[in-house]
Amino acid sequence: MNPKQIAITLLLIVALAACAPTPTPAPTPDIAAISTAAAETVIANITGTAQAEPPTPLPTATEILSTDTPTVTPTVLLAITFGAGTSGPLCEVFQFVTDINYPDDTGVAAGAEFIKTWKIRNVGTCAWGAGYKVAYAGYSDKMSGAPAAITTVVQPGQEIEVSVQFKAPTKPGVYVSAWTMANPQSVNFFDDRGKPFYVKVVVR
Repeated sequence: MNPKQIAITLLLIVALAACAPTPTPAPTPDIAAISTAAAETVIANITGTAQAEPPTPLPTATEILSTDTPTVTPTVLLAITFGAGTSGPLCEVFQFVTDINYPDDTGVAAGAEFIKTWKIRNVGTCAWGAGYKVAYAGYSDKMSGAPAAITTVVQPGQEIEVSVQFKAPTKPGVYVSAWTMANPQSVNFFDDRGKPFYVKVVVR
């Protein structure tokens, strides 16, 4: 091939190359659009699941109370045999009615013996039978007190006179001696105010 033919061939090659179509570059993906589409797909799936499965109903107030509230067992109170201020009736309790003799501040001779008598009422729920007695309440001057025995049964609501024999002190002054009731177990019990009955004399 002569030089003239070589030059023509090269020109044809260049011309063909110029006429070939330029390849279109691949488009850059839109990241924001892809993220939005993905989010919408997730939301659609969640919504579809929620619609397909009905929500679990919340428990009613009645169900909550019946399930969570503990059962309360009422406490049974034992019988109270002495004391005051309780909410229920007492088994053993009395009510002071009156002084039969030797009212407060009665004068007695020094060293004299005398018998003081009170009237009380059984206002408890238990009868006073064998073993019930008048007992020293434990304070003030005992004045050698010796209680008389109770020889009858005292039913609830009944009254009884109880007595104690005393010996007045030899020294002049005001003396008080407090007494009450006791059950067969020698447990003292008091009146409906929680107090004993007493004698108050003036030794001259």
